[in-house]
Amino acid sequence: MANEGALQYPIIAVNDADTKHLFDNRYETGQSTLDGFIQATNFLIAGKVFTVCGYGWCGRGIAIRADGLGAKVIVTATGDKNVIDDAHFDAIKDGCVIANSGHFDVEINIAKLRERTGRTELPRDSVEEFHLSDGRKIRLLAEGRLVNLAAAEGHPAAVMDMSFANQALCLANLRQRNGELDTTVHGVPKDIDQEVARLKLQSLDVEIDELTQEQVLYLWSWREGT
Repeated sequence: MANEGALQYPIIAVNDADTKHLFDNRYETGQSTLDGFIQATNFLIAGKVFTVCGYGWCGRGIAIRADGLGAKVIVTATGDKNVIDDAHFDAIKDGCVIANSGHFDVEINIAKLRERTGRTELPRDSVEEFHLSDGRKIRLLAEGRLVNLAAAEGHPAAVMDMSFANQALCLANLRQRNGELDTTVHGVPKDIDQEVARLKLQSLDVEIDELTQEQVLYLWSWREGT
């Protein structure tokens, strides 16, 4: 929208904050995705080949959780429309389960899947089974929507608090800098990101050592250790 001049006011990209993607995207999406998958299917994860299309922060979290449950994890690349497309349906094994997490319901080309399907069944809540003309079955979870939200309870509050804190503080920051910012997309100010991290650690009774002035000077200096 910024590139096309469609924005009406400045935007802060909260999703790019370290305290958002390092925790919300990685840990929450990872946990809730596996929760949704298991609740929808009651499948045993251990020993399964678990393919993760995408290795951004959401994909990393999902891969970590699947690996921890004993799956054989394969990672590919994503972030776009029709990541699982017509050609993939030719190669998918009989009984394979496909699901979407972390993005919109455009990643799986469901229209193409329906075109090659003779009939469908609903064996469980949140599971649609597609019977292909060659006899194979493909199971789609939650209509291709976010499985961690549609088939599970979504993100735990213990991590969402950081995302919401970022949103609230960034809104306040926009108000304080009213008229100063260009009508484009801005990053989360570093002091806000660090304040959210500090407050979170404080709520957990965790303390972090601070660098001494000597240590700070050493890190910035070229005169020692070269």
